[in-house]
Amino acid sequence: MTQASIDLTRDIAPRSTSDVDAARVVMELILGPPAERICAVRYWDGSVDTTGAGERPPFTLVLRSAGALRRMLSPPTELRMAEAYIRGDVDIEGQIEFAAAVGEEVRKRMARPGALARLVRHVVALPHDDPAERARRRRDHLGLLGRRHSRARDRAAVRSHYDVGNDFYALWLDERMVYSCAYFPTGQEDINAAQEAKLDLLCRKLRLAPGERLLDIGCGWGGLVRFAAARYGVDALGITLSERQAELANARIRAEGLEENCRVEVRDYREFPRGTEFDKVVSVGMFEHVGRSRLPTYFHEAARLTKPGGLFLNHGIVRSLGTGPMLQYLTRRALWREGAFVSRYVFPDGELVPLDFALHCAEKAGLEARDVETLREHYTLTLRHWVRRLEKARVRAESLVGAQTYRVWRLYMAASAHAFETGKISLAQVLLARPDAHGHAHVPRTRADIYAAAPTATGAPAW
Repeated sequence: MTQASIDLTRDIAPRSTSDVDAARVVMELILGPPAERICAVRYWDGSVDTTGAGERPPFTLVLRSAGALRRMLSPPTELRMAEAYIRGDVDIEGQIEFAAAVGEEVRKRMARPGALARLVRHVVALPHDDPAERARRRRDHLGLLGRRHSRARDRAAVRSHYDVGNDFYALWLDERMVYSCAYFPTGQEDINAAQEAKLDLLCRKLRLAPGERLLDIGCGWGGLVRFAAARYGVDALGITLSERQAELANARIRAEGLEENCRVEVRDYREFPRGTEFDKVVSVGMFEHVGRSRLPTYFHEAARLTKPGGLFLNHGIVRSLGTGPMLQYLTRRALWREGAFVSRYVFPDGELVPLDFALHCAEKAGLEARDVETLREHYTLTLRHWVRRLEKARVRAESLVGAQTYRVWRLYMAASAHAFETGKISLAQVLLARPDAHGHAHVPRTRADIYAAAPTATGAPAW
């Protein structure tokens, strides 16, 4: 079991036994009796509540102080609990993905009549930490200025996420630095093989052919455009809003000798001149940042940039309708602050929509859905690979970005893995066509060509 955490119990003066006893009452209210828990709890005096099952639990929750527990539950929301981990009020030793499951159980327990009132009475009775300690453990969030989803604010949102540093991402991504769902045909692939399989799957679905012009919207570090140019012989342009991504992407393009038919630019997808068209357009892991209100514009621009008869492939995370009725979903977001952690610390202004809404917007823009495939289980595996690689590189990661940023990414990716595993969110690859004036789209009648022989040595697909 990975122990990728800092021992927060060092150099901490123990409080009185009564404080520990009070904390135990609070923990039983939110987690249930120790015998019913999947995790152990270690208190600041070194005492431990085991699970009672006699087996090693998947993780141990480490509490720093009674004041830390009070902060974590004032009020008891997903955001507060996440922030308690980020700032080091609590630690999670072991398999952090299981902590996300426990968080859901806490939400359900607090939804029972009277449970929240009982918890609040005990939480407010816990002592405070001193003001200096509270100030020291404060975590600044990613605040953005300007009109939501304006071009300037979108640029700032992307930079706040990706400009954490190329060296940080290189620690746990694959060798091509592909920051999106990988593809595991057998489930046994390592992250490098799985990402290459995903890039090839995208190229096959787009039916790329030598000499075609390909646009990658939100290209990241250029993994797909470099792959498509080298393996499929296309003229590939990638666009990103991050200067750091573009700088590294173009350096790798030069190192691989692909300058003649591959490049990456810092550009907003809405900034192409009228009349600009590409044979094929792809967007991987970008439309989650667009926002529900701007999705019609996003698909309209994608359709405009795709030539008549051409194809557009959108690969992105969608919210499952299985999360319940809209009112229930909105209530969870308002009271439990569901999603607030990711919005505040990871993807500011990001917004997930159901797949049917995305398809509605795409077809209203003049695009025709030709193929839909969900890769939910593949993203679960991808995230687990990333978490393990990040945990293994913890010391280096903290030296690059600090302990709090390391914790943000560890928690975000582990919680996301749990969300994909349980079906709260999914990953959809949607192949869309822009029919020509006669209603024709250049798509074969079956999927057989996608799974045909690999590209030949000349780069021409063998279909």
